[in-house]
Amino acid sequence: MAESPQGVTVRPLRLFAFAILSAGTVAVARHAQTATSEVPYDLLIVNARIVDGSGAPASRGEVAIAGQSIARISARPIPRDSARMVIDARGRVAAPGFIDMHAHLEPLLQMPDAQSAVRQGVTLALGGPDGSGPLPLGAYLDSADRAGLGINVAYLVGHNSIRRIVMGTANRPPTDAELQLMGSMVGRAMHEGAFGLSTGLRYVPGFYAKTDEVVALARVAADSGGIYTSHLREEGVGLFAGVAEALEIGRQAGIPVILTHHKAIGRQMWGRSVVTLGMVDSARAAGADVMIDQYPYTASSTSLDVLVPPWALEGGRDELRKRLQDPVLRDSITRGVEDYLMNDRGGGDTRRVQFANVAWDHSLDGRTLHDWAIRKGVDPGARQSAPLVLEGVLNGGASMVFHVIDEDDVRRIMAHPMTMIGSDGRLSKPGQGVPHPRNYGTFPRVLGEYVRERRVLTLEQAIHKMTGLSARRLGLETRGCIREGCAADITIFDPATVADKGTFTEPHQYPVGIDWVIVNGTPVVVDGRMTAARPGRVLRRTPSSR
Repeated sequence: MAESPQGVTVRPLRLFAFAILSAGTVAVARHAQTATSEVPYDLLIVNARIVDGSGAPASRGEVAIAGQSIARISARPIPRDSARMVIDARGRVAAPGFIDMHAHLEPLLQMPDAQSAVRQGVTLALGGPDGSGPLPLGAYLDSADRAGLGINVAYLVGHNSIRRIVMGTANRPPTDAELQLMGSMVGRAMHEGAFGLSTGLRYVPGFYAKTDEVVALARVAADSGGIYTSHLREEGVGLFAGVAEALEIGRQAGIPVILTHHKAIGRQMWGRSVVTLGMVDSARAAGADVMIDQYPYTASSTSLDVLVPPWALEGGRDELRKRLQDPVLRDSITRGVEDYLMNDRGGGDTRRVQFANVAWDHSLDGRTLHDWAIRKGVDPGARQSAPLVLEGVLNGGASMVFHVIDEDDVRRIMAHPMTMIGSDGRLSKPGQGVPHPRNYGTFPRVLGEYVRERRVLTLEQAIHKMTGLSARRLGLETRGCIREGCAADITIFDPATVADKGTFTEPHQYPVGIDWVIVNGTPVVVDGRMTAARPGRVLRRTPSSR
């Protein structure tokens, strides 16, 4: 037995040459024969603690991969010379690759490696949330397939995207012809591979849609076997009504529902997740198919526009500017902004409102509304800062971080058996603004903070919420699992060190403790470092009638 310089013990094996990578956290054996040698497996993971994604207790074993699939799992040693590459995962956990149930993949064609996602252990991300799905979907998916991806991706079709094409930002119900056209667009996207319909009912133009409009479109998605994910109409004071509406849409449309990035916004609503989770439990007891996804942080992130009453944004910024010239309307709009600052995303304190990316003044990136008010010589209170919000929106808006979620609600929602994990993060790379750290750290944070440190979940529960539970929701029988026949999407991590590193002031930091990420049988992260491999692909749901 030999000791490597990095402290990793390696057993010499006939016909193998070993390479210990970087810090030596994982030993790799490469077969000395040529790539055309007759060996049954391409990759063999040995000495692993396997958490298979089902929620079952961890077990010790070895995983053999042939091509893009898991070919064999054994509690006994598999001959090392049966594989071209051997990964010694001693002291590590081998889990299914993580599935991000709420991902903002808009920069995918510019960042096809998806490094900020894959280095978290993500091997599949669901895009098109909050009503924002790309259109026409089929053409976009074809482009993504040609791009060469670091992860697998799947998509929802977005209600807001469709409504904007058909109706612009009109604040009215659709005509029969418009509703029929929107329904046909949902149907087309479903047949092009969408996994369901997403809405962003807090955003323009989705806010202007009545419940019956959404029900009609959700029925079209349901007819193809899709799901419905809802950014609720309100997540603050109107939270209960927002949850009730989503449940009612699911009931009337006969479609599975996900309350996406579920949370309780603002001090008045802290602790009220007890009520919303009770609503979910009651709906499920009555036969509804409803689930939740969540990110593990006490801050949300969205646009500055969310602080402006949606009715005032009809027609876009030019129309808002015109309304602000009317003293009566200006007073009403300003009071609306003040109310949001006090009781909703503002959390009653302008120091909770942080700029993430401000195209018209990057010196504000990472600063707060309070800071901007002081710079402008304005009292930083909500009433006096409301006109600054409107100034910022008229300047073109900004990406924001809002520190308005209670930690107890985060834990309570996470512990619910129907909660999955979704980052709500946008693909990112260092140097672009001061975004929410969830873009880099969601999944390692669950494992480090909420499993190892706070013990909100067991390791098996957390991985189930990141993998098997999500795959089941998407109808993917061979994803989110470690068993023979499953897709070879595997994340290997150190449970003692895995952690997010990004902060709200320095978010551009990759996590630690994620050693290997294997996508469709090909390593994309090796000993914590990205490779040049791009084995990811677009997953298209095959429409099925209900």
